[in-house]
Amino acid sequence: MSEESLETIELELAIMIRRITAYSSHKKIGNLDRSAYLLLHQIATNGPAGVKTLAGQSQLDISTISRQASALEQKGFLYRIPDPTDGRAYFLEITELGLRKLREERQTRKIRVGEVTKDWSDEERATFGKLLTRFNIAAIQE
Repeated sequence: MSEESLETIELELAIMIRRITAYSSHKKIGNLDRSAYLLLHQIATNGPAGVKTLAGQSQLDISTISRQASALEQKGFLYRIPDPTDGRAYFLEITELGLRKLREERQTRKIRVGEVTKDWSDEERATFGKLLTRFNIAAIQE
């Protein structure tokens, strides 16, 4: 890969992250912050999981996931299930309210992405999605 390509990717990623953060912090995209959205999505997709597992999958500290989960639990989006093999541990499960909020958030975010990419072909959108997925998978494996 050429040095110019790497510079372009690095700069465009930085700009994209800044814009996404600005949208999220100004509540222009949905009502859930990014961390809540991702945690709810992770649990809804993969099923109930313990804090340690969620932290590992997210590449975050256990304390960070615990804090996020507690906030979501207080809002009624998650609940705890006792771990039958360890009385001290628990799994986190998404509630019906949490699932509904996640679906609403996903729809709001899809609308926003649709607005930004309205002049793109379906093929361009598919290619961009595949490349972002590939990038994110490669970043996890580092």
